[in-house]
Amino acid sequence: MQQLLFTVIFSEMVLILVLSFKTPLRKLVIMSLDRVKRGRGPVVIKTVAGTVFVMLISSLYNMVKIQKRWIDEGSVNPTDQVLMGNHLLEATLMGASLFLALMIDRLHHYIRELRIRRKSMEAVKKQSRDFENGKAAGSEEKKALEEEMTTLKTKFEQLESELETKTKEVNAAETNAVALRKQSEGFLLEYDRLLEENQNLRSQLQSLDRRLSHSGSKKNT
Repeated sequence: MQQLLFTVIFSEMVLILVLSFKTPLRKLVIMSLDRVKRGRGPVVIKTVAGTVFVMLISSLYNMVKIQKRWIDEGSVNPTDQVLMGNHLLEATLMGASLFLALMIDRLHHYIRELRIRRKSMEAVKKQSRDFENGKAAGSEEKKALEEEMTTLKTKFEQLESELETKTKEVNAAETNAVALRKQSEGFLLEYDRLLEENQNLRSQLQSLDRRLSHSGSKKNT
């Protein structure tokens, strides 16, 4: 029993030393402890720790019984001395093993917490860098959009000026067309008047010709 307890204590001390320094072996130990704490591992560990604790209480109880026996008898028995030393050694070893097991559990827990915090800090730093890069890219994109907007605004002003010029030309052409239409209407009216006068003159000439021919025929008779 004592040899087993010594082996357990030395093994726990080695684990504590391994967990205390950052080495490749520590990663393997942490991975092993992670696997032990999964599934039924915690139940088994608690059962073993409970058994050792009960044995520790039993050794302490036996030590108290021997101490009472010494007080009652008023003398010290060599056999009781041997038993007392044996129980004291076992109680010390079991208490040390439980304490070192608790230390290993706490070290493992704190190392995991430290790793999680480091990962979260790295993630935050990465997000910060990505945000700064995105901000820089966003500023460049914003600048490009502003330049494009300025170019489009200039083109829009040019097109608006051209449209205004074309509108003035169209209005002038419409004005000229209206003037020409009115002038052509005046020409048509004048043409109709002249045509009517021509017809009147022609009818007058015809009537004069008839009168002349009629008067000439009378003279001949």
